[in-house]
Amino acid sequence: MSSKPAPYVPKNVLITGAAGFIPSHVTNRLTRLYPEYRIVALDKLDYCSSLKNLEPSYSSPNFKFVKADITSADLINYLLVEEKIDTIMHFAAQTHVDNSFGNSFEFTINNIYGTHVLLEACKLAKSIKRFIHVSTDEVYGETDLETDIGNPEASQLLPTNPYSATKAGAEMLVMAYHRSYGLPTITTRGNNVYGPNQYPEKLIPKFIILAMKGERLPIHGDGSNVRSYLYSDDVAEAFDVILHKGVIGHVYNIGTKKERRVLDVAEDICKLFGLNTQEVIELVQDRPFNDQRYFLDDQKLKKLGWQESTPWEEGLKKTLDWYTKYPDWWGDITGALHPHPRISNIMPSHDEGCLLQLIKGSTEGCGSDLKFLIYGRTGWIGGLLGKMCEERGIAYEYGSGRLQDRNSLMHDMIRVKPTHVFNAAGVTGRPNVDWCESHKVETIRTNVAGTLTLADICREADILVMNFATGCIFEYNERHPLGSGIGFKEEHKPNFTGSFYSKTKAMVEELLKEYDNVCTLRVRMPISSDLSNPRNFITKITRYDKVVNIPNSMTVLDELLPISIEMAKRNCRGIWNFTNPGVVSHNEILEMYRNYIDPKFKWQNFDLQEQAKVIVAPRSNNELDTTKLKKEFPELLSIKESIIKYVFGPNKKT
Repeated sequence: MSSKPAPYVPKNVLITGAAGFIPSHVTNRLTRLYPEYRIVALDKLDYCSSLKNLEPSYSSPNFKFVKADITSADLINYLLVEEKIDTIMHFAAQTHVDNSFGNSFEFTINNIYGTHVLLEACKLAKSIKRFIHVSTDEVYGETDLETDIGNPEASQLLPTNPYSATKAGAEMLVMAYHRSYGLPTITTRGNNVYGPNQYPEKLIPKFIILAMKGERLPIHGDGSNVRSYLYSDDVAEAFDVILHKGVIGHVYNIGTKKERRVLDVAEDICKLFGLNTQEVIELVQDRPFNDQRYFLDDQKLKKLGWQESTPWEEGLKKTLDWYTKYPDWWGDITGALHPHPRISNIMPSHDEGCLLQLIKGSTEGCGSDLKFLIYGRTGWIGGLLGKMCEERGIAYEYGSGRLQDRNSLMHDMIRVKPTHVFNAAGVTGRPNVDWCESHKVETIRTNVAGTLTLADICREADILVMNFATGCIFEYNERHPLGSGIGFKEEHKPNFTGSFYSKTKAMVEELLKEYDNVCTLRVRMPISSDLSNPRNFITKITRYDKVVNIPNSMTVLDELLPISIEMAKRNCRGIWNFTNPGVVSHNEILEMYRNYIDPKFKWQNFDLQEQAKVIVAPRSNNELDTTKLKKEFPELLSIKESIIKYVFGPNKKT
């Protein structure tokens, strides 16, 4: 006798439509039972899906959520490669039959085109070892009321409504890609499913909620239509079995022989609430076409080892108890409770409050371990922060969301679960601040709107933000004259408005004072030991034809960036002048460069009037008072000492 093949073991599983009803139960089950699998949950968060459905998985290290639409080919192609996906469970679809009569094109786009995009991406990726396509029993069409033989998997497909037609069309594509390209596909066709967190456009949750509200239960036609119902936990187990034991190229019915008329379902719910069925049940106009019966042969799946285990009465009671406990899970569902709901009547339920709740839940109980979420990956400071975290063994990830996109920032925080957020992103100009003068909207969008959005989300989630700002918002004046040693303090109002860049930075700094979860670090003319970096202030001025010669406060990143990490640990907040004590002039830096690096180096000076002829926006020159920072970190070196120790000393030419 031949032995049974070993169960399939995936590594990286992509579940589409994961925040929907059935797939959320599958996602939560796989995440919980198989910690060695990496589960990537994808959903565009349409009206009938909710991130709350995935709450059990969010604290699991093997879980990741991606907000995306399967019709976006470029994104899907990228995702399969980036996440090293080897297994796909494709649930994403428009599924409500009533909606398909009123908006059938939406079903074609999502169910057929979306599936085609996914299949084509799999063909290109060449990494998929198992593609499970989730279809429906409705593709078989209507079953004769008199027969006691269910539709086997080899039955002809005879869909009768736009929804089932699109699902049948998607199946044909799956079959074609299996035969033409050898894609390892499995298809499932399931009966109706019920259970917790199902969107109430579906029959059972709709009747439960209407009964809770004391309203009438609308039944299409005469209520004689027969359906088979499976409890959600049993269905999740069925997909577990098919994932591991299903045979490539096969179709599996997920069904039950226990059938009920729609009228029977309504009566059972009335009994649980103690309602008079004659008074509560209301017969309404039927659908344009309403199949009388769907009946499946479920023997093939049972041979793999699956068995329905939840009796109807028990499952219905569990479902009722859940909706009683969470009556507001879906928010405003008025449109969904209509006898004939349409998508246009239904508002999305995934509100911001839900996302914020998930952020708070994901960051609670993190213990004393640090984890930084860093924005500004491609920037100089952001890149250095990542390297320092690696050197110090601090867990970190870079944010992928754009600062002005509130939703994407919240998803970053749910994904990363940070203890602190470092914001080193911003528009400084390309190649310098003059760029901002002709790109004012872009500058506002990132430097003002983006920074405030990040601070606001983090405040709601009680997360400290280390915000790298600028000290280029001051200029020498009568109270702070050049060469006096009297620097601008943290509480002083910005007085430099010469460049649009500085205006935006001063504006956002003033607004951030209202956020007690922000630590603002005023950086000036940053310097580092990497003299090949064109953003390094020393590198810049060594490449200029002429330079001005004005003493300024500056920031030696090699010394101060580690201090910013220590400040995060110490929970420092408010505004800090983040420069080394004292000032240094352009000529003093270039003299050190000549002494330590290039003895033949020469330069020329020019004054501010001459400089003004070659730049668009004036530049800030000032001295910042670092008393506050020096008190917190007494070991902090003066600017000249720090430049010698961290920059020119290590780079000295022998």
